[in-house]
Amino acid sequence: MVDLSRKFDVLVIGGGNAALCAAISAKRLGADVLVLEGAPKFYRGGNTRHTRNMRCAHDAATEILTGPYSEEEFFEDLLRVTEGNTDQELARLMIRESKDILTWIVEQGVRWQPSLGGTLSLGRTNSFFLGGGRAMLNALYRTAEQLGVEILYDAEVLDLDIKDGMFLSATFKQGDGRGSAKAATLVAAAGGFEANIEWLKESWGEAADNFLIRGTPYNRGAVLKMLLDKGVQEIGDPTQCHAVAIDARAPKFDGGIITRHDSVVFGIVVNRDARRFYDEGEDIWPKRYAIWGRLVAAQPGQIAYIIFDASVRNSFMPTLFPPIEGNTVAELAGKLELDPAALQNTITEFNAAVRPGRFDHTILDDCRTEGLVPPKTHWARKIETPPYLAYPVRPGITFTYLATRVNKQARMLMKDGGPSANMFAAGEIMAGNVLGKGYAAGMGMTIGSVFGRIAGREAARHATN
Repeated sequence: MVDLSRKFDVLVIGGGNAALCAAISAKRLGADVLVLEGAPKFYRGGNTRHTRNMRCAHDAATEILTGPYSEEEFFEDLLRVTEGNTDQELARLMIRESKDILTWIVEQGVRWQPSLGGTLSLGRTNSFFLGGGRAMLNALYRTAEQLGVEILYDAEVLDLDIKDGMFLSATFKQGDGRGSAKAATLVAAAGGFEANIEWLKESWGEAADNFLIRGTPYNRGAVLKMLLDKGVQEIGDPTQCHAVAIDARAPKFDGGIITRHDSVVFGIVVNRDARRFYDEGEDIWPKRYAIWGRLVAAQPGQIAYIIFDASVRNSFMPTLFPPIEGNTVAELAGKLELDPAALQNTITEFNAAVRPGRFDHTILDDCRTEGLVPPKTHWARKIETPPYLAYPVRPGITFTYLATRVNKQARMLMKDGGPSANMFAAGEIMAGNVLGKGYAAGMGMTIGSVFGRIAGREAARHATN
């Protein structure tokens, strides 16, 4: 039983990677820490449960990384995928601190494994969690519990008592009861609003009804909204998010990483009119996979189809659902409920535009189309070997980028521009400071770990001083 009559040094709201890194960081500095996780224990951890890896800068190859990944290269990758939409001071801080995270996170019980194969091509840049995100999460919870961090599950925050930028207490419900937690400092790490369809519809309109939510159904943005309503400065575009193309047959919530498709570079993508709408070979897949959710969201009915042939069916990581097959293009079109003539015409035009080259999906190769709009600038090969295959895909939202603004101490900034008296933020709830748009694989976990550690450290220092 948690004694709620006392005042804690640090209250952490959230239960994923960022929250646990904050709680552990604060506890290791001697702070008295309480974590409120809105989900039941079985579903604890938010989107961390579905992750696989983390992107960190490092100076040399290791047992699990094939080569160096400098701070400058990381920064250039971030600038490229965000098109400059990032707070460069915070971005550089995150990248610099990420070098320490590689060893710090191991000290908290997390273990690494060699990179997975397939189209991700992350063996040099990203460290993979042994056992995946849930194993990583379990290690952090085990460490937090051993250190004496107190945790309440199924604790949904209903209200935050904030006066003039100072946090006083949080009211929450747990089962049929209610409680109040007082603390000297607050670390908000409760995620974005991707599971709140009504909020998504405010920016996306009725199209949001067709979105699938890759992760937890508990990230409804309640804490984010409370903070913004109570004077915290916001940053970011509510339409920007980490959104990938996932199987249209996936469940509405919590389908996770096994419903994501990495086969785009091996074929073409058409909408329900059987027309291509974007360059499938624009850039290396880890730097472009997270744009495809938004691309599909802009298509009629928010659905699209990845089309490829038998020659490449074993070239990418398999997913939960098998591809739909047809011995002819017309048969495949019928199963997809597409116009057979239109699909055949699209494939015929594509094949005619393909120029031969040396195929290599790990680099920007010379296999391209010529005279085709939109082009396929790399990895273009004819689709001509039956059976013909397809995956239906819809937008799969991972997390949103509308965020609380923070400074280098992960302290929230108020609407008047000044720092909050005692409120800090980490993870998806502040990711929009770094990610104005776009994404590169593993960056969400970097933001969570780095700013979680910073927020916990700074909150503990504030509370104990």
